[in-house]
Amino acid sequence: MEALELHPGLSFLNLGSGTGYLSTMVGLILGPFGINHGVELHADVVDYAKQKLDSFVKTSDSFDKFEFCEPSFVSGNCLEISLDCGQYDRVYCGAGVQKEHEDYMKNLLKVSGILVMPLEEKLIKITRTTANTWETKKILAVSFAPLVQPSNKDSGRHRAVQLPSLNVYSLQDLARITIRTTLKNVIKQEKTAKSGNGLKSPPRFKRRRLRRRRMDAIVFVDKQVFTSRIPNPFDNNNNNSFEEVDEDERRKQSGSEHPEQKHDPPVNLLREKILSLPLPDPLKSYLLYYRQK
Repeated sequence: MEALELHPGLSFLNLGSGTGYLSTMVGLILGPFGINHGVELHADVVDYAKQKLDSFVKTSDSFDKFEFCEPSFVSGNCLEISLDCGQYDRVYCGAGVQKEHEDYMKNLLKVSGILVMPLEEKLIKITRTTANTWETKKILAVSFAPLVQPSNKDSGRHRAVQLPSLNVYSLQDLARITIRTTLKNVIKQEKTAKSGNGLKSPPRFKRRRLRRRRMDAIVFVDKQVFTSRIPNPFDNNNNNSFEEVDEDERRKQSGSEHPEQKHDPPVNLLREKILSLPLPDPLKSYLLYYRQK
């Protein structure tokens, strides 16, 4: 994800999207005005990805912490994408690309777009600088399963994969996005006001104490045993030596360690703020995307 240089508002295409985990994480970065598409070979995996996405939207607090670009998944071979599809700002391929398909992948990019894919046992980053020129950078050595080649069924014709259509927001959806963003800014300002200048206090160092420790030496002289104490030059009494002991360790040894305090679960501040608004319940549910948590 670092090599993709993601930021809000970009269009992203995930080739070999699998369970949709990467596409979901990317959606948290792209924000509501990005484009987030995925192509997966196996239809049952696409169904599973949609189930996991639905669960994420309904239950994850991250959905309220970030503005989300919901991914759309289609089933098909990513080497059979329709020629009339649009190009993308960012493209990632999660399977090893054969050398003969390198140009095909490059043409999925917009100018200034970035493609990250495994090619010849190396993860590479390709930037499209102009309509006909690209810059290539090797990131690291990797080993990926290769892309599945298109089948030649149906009289030699390939079934073109149609990518999802662009999502056009309604005025009502745009209003919801704006209201949620405004409330997040209000919450941020309130937290900053409560904490003063917003700077964290410097870390507190643990107190340490010095504890005296007796040191005995056993001396054998003519088969007789004598016990004596070794003097310590730093001890005025020459009886004991000092040992530095951590305060936490001392408490554990003395059995006076306090039981761990139970922390309250984190509060979804955006949800609490929306529920506190003087609005009808149906409108509150709409602002919460009908999430129950």
